[in-house]
Formats: sequence, structure tokens, C-alpha cells
Amino acid sequence: MTVLSDATLVSPVGVVQGGWVAVQSGKITAIGGPERALPRDSDVLDLGGRWITPGFVDLHVHGGGGQSYCCAQPDAMAAIGTLHRVHGTTSALASLAAAPVDEMARAASALAQLAEAGAVAGIHAEGPFLSPAHAGEQDPASMIAPDADTLQHLIDACRGHLRVLTLAPELPGALELVKRAVDQGVLVAIGHTGAGYERTLAAIDAGATLATHLFHAQPGPQQHEPGAVGALLEHPDVVVQLIADGIHVHDALLAMAFRLCGPERIALVTAAMAAAGSGDGRYQVGPRSVEVRGGVALIEGSGATAGSTLTQDAALRRAVDAGVPLIDAVTALSSTPARAIGIANRVGALVPGLDADLLVLGPDLEVDAVMIGGGWLP
Repeated sequence: MTVLSDATLVSPVGVVQGGWVAVQSGKITAIGGPERALPRDSDVLDLGGRWITPGFVDLHVHGGGGQSYCCAQPDAMAAIGTLHRVHGTTSALASLAAAPVDEMARAASALAQLAEAGAVAGIHAEGPFLSPAHAGEQDPASMIAPDADTLQHLIDACRGHLRVLTLAPELPGALELVKRAVDQGVLVAIGHTGAGYERTLAAIDAGATLATHLFHAQPGPQQHEPGAVGALLEHPDVVVQLIADGIHVHDALLAMAFRLCGPERIALVTAAMAAAGSGDGRYQVGPRSVEVRGGVALIEGSGATAGSTLTQDAALRRAVDAGVPLIDAVTALSSTPARAIGIANRVGALVPGLDADLLVLGPDLEVDAVMIGGGWLP
């Protein structure tokens, strides 16, 4: 047994100073505060007051380390996972952007191997059933109307690992596809959409439970039309993704969303593309050329935002700087996304019996160490 002692724990019961976490056989076996004696016959590692948080869970990752999941190359996909793990993401969904369906299926098949090996928590298909009028950084030419056969093709290619499908509910046949996806165990997220308030509520009633990068690639509320944003913020059964990089969402909106929804309804995500962790330069995102300047990814020739270069440790610091309480930001990075995709019985909190996926953070909230399954990341 290993005991991490003299730490400041961010746990479901709150922030515990002078706390400790016991780990054995890859699991958290006990946690305690200064009033509780450390377990006997254990190896004790004194953390000198540093933070311990659960490992982060990211529901939306396209790439990182110069690589993209859509390329379907094993070495490239491994590099993406390595990059995000060292920044605190211990569980993640691998996200595919809209592309010709056969290309998406080929990439999904490769990602299914990663999921079967436990390297990713599942697959997120961001498309192809999206609105070309709200394409954002994605290729509008690859977006199609909802189609049951296409959905089944993607589900089959994922071999049971398609966790989330993002779609635009205003498209013809979308509500029927929401029901079909949910019936097959796929969570549905609303995104890349111009849907109105009533249509969005209808999609939620049909079974949609997530919002893909709220405020981005969707119009904001208007005086006489709250729109998708209004419906998604309001509905108590929806978990909304937010990209806390100061680019996709203004810090004031980020803090406002936390006040409106609470951390139990917010999942902070990166939506990271290949440039995450790789610096400025030119990158290829699907058919589009992207230039990254000062950490901001822009589609060449248009100036439109082209995905994120964010990592989740940076999202934590940004949220805290925006005025979000630390415990709320950590909740939105761990237990809320874990619960949203049904893996909270394994990860996402400092709770005995869960996997020992945890982070040691310094006083500046930089990642000092990462533990996954009870083992330290080199």
C-alpha cells in the first residue's frame, strides 16, 4: 500500500487540508484527514501540502502533439494520448470530425482498437449530421442529413465503443435519429446547430443529454428566440461542454454558465486539435489548412477559429482565474464528465473503490505528477 500524505484533497466532500490518500492494487482504498491515522505498514510519500485531485476526464479530443485521431495511425494516436495524459487527462473520448462516411468509419475502426485496449474511454463522432450553416472549423461539404443506415455504419465500425454522437436537431429526421441512437446505447449531444428553442427542447425530450462546446458554432440567445443555447442552459437533464480557453468562450460567460448550471451540469473539455502541445505553425485539419499563432488556431484565408490548442490543466487554471471556485472547476473536469458518459463507477473522484487515477498539482495548479491505475506516469 502507498499513502500520499500531507496533501490538500479536492474530494466530493470538499477541500480537505492535511489529507491523505491510500492506494493499493490500482485502486483508491481509503482517504482521510489530519484527524485520522495513516494506515499501518504502508509506504508514505509526503506531498508537502500539494493538491491531489481526481484525474481529468475529457469528452472531446480531436488530437494533440502534432497528430490527429482522424489519421487512424497507431503511433499518431498513441502520441495524442501521451500528450494529454501529461497534462492531467487520465480518461478521454477520441473525437472524429465530420468527413466522408467511409473515412470516418475507417478511423472509427482504428479507434475501436484503442478503446478495446483501454487507451481511450470511447469514441465521439462529431458529425456528420451537422448544420453546414454552423460548420465552425469543420468541413461543411462532409455534413449530411440524418440517415439511419449511416448511423448504423458508424456504430458497427466503432464495435460498441461509440459513446457520443453530436448532431444538429433542426435537420430533417434528426429527432428520429436521436431516438435510434439512444436506443442503441449512444449518447446524443446537440451542436453545430442553428436550432430554435422549441426544436432543441424536442431533441432533449427525444433523449439528447449533452451539448457540444456551448456558445461555439451556434447562435446565441435573442430577444424573442432563446435558441439552442437558452434551452441547453435551462434544461436540468443536460450536461454542457465548455472550452475554457478564453477564445471559444469569454471568461465572463464561462463564470456565468457555472452560476446558472452549477458544476454538476458542466463538463470542461478541450476539443483539442493537432496543435495542442505543439506550438505555433501550420497544420492540416481534414481538408482545411490551419495556422496557429500565439496558441490560437485559425482557418487560413477566413480567420475563423479552427479548434483548440487547449489542455485540461490549462482549462483548470483559466476557469479559476475567471472566478470559478477550484472545487467547482475540478468537478467539471472530473466527476461531471465521468458521470455524463457512464464511467463514474470507475473514475472521476477521490473515492475508495475507484481507480487510482489522480493528479498531484503544485500551488500554481501546474501538474507535478500523474497517477493512472495506481502507477506514476513517467
